[in-house]
Amino acid sequence: MSPRCKKPRNCQCKFKGKAFKPTGIPISEIKKISLSRDELEALKLCDVDDLTQEEAGSRMCVSRGTVQRILSAGRKKVAMALTQGGAIVFE
Repeated sequence: MSPRCKKPRNCQCKFKGKAFKPTGIPISEIKKISLSRDELEALKLCDVDDLTQEEAGSRMCVSRGTVQRILSAGRKKVAMALTQGGAIVFE
């Protein structure tokens, strides 16, 4: 049995560049952690714009529970990159 198709999500977040990494270390020498557009959008809406998960969900056209899962995964990846010196690569 295959999983359901992913619902289209409304992501307004624009980013410059393809990665965010520590200075002075070539990207080929550090661990790369992928951050999806959904995760970046959820982080921006909840942590930068100070929206509730419900408000962020309505902007992204997904449920509050979905925003919570996306946000949790995004925060974990960002924390790993910051504490372990990895590069955040935007998908």
